[in-house]
Amino acid sequence: MDEDERQIRQELMILAALVQAMDRRDEVFQMIEDSEDSAEAVRRVGELLDVGELGGRAVLDLQARRFTRDQRQALASRAEELRAMLSDGR
Repeated sequence: MDEDERQIRQELMILAALVQAMDRRDEVFQMIEDSEDSAEAVRRVGELLDVGELGGRAVLDLQARRFTRDQRQALASRAEELRAMLSDGR
């Protein structure tokens, strides 16, 4: 895997985590609220969404104003663009 493909796959993973968090916002917000600190919240959200620490951190870094339908659609559209750039489409 070359560097460009690695970067595309990493961005795609982060976008997928964000879209999934938006789709499961109630669970995500509850997981954050129930966490003792931000490190625990990152871990628990990453586990909830099965996206690991990087994905969990991206979700916690997402500003609440970005949880709108138009922002979700923009993220999903970008993810589709990235998938199209990959030879295997995943």
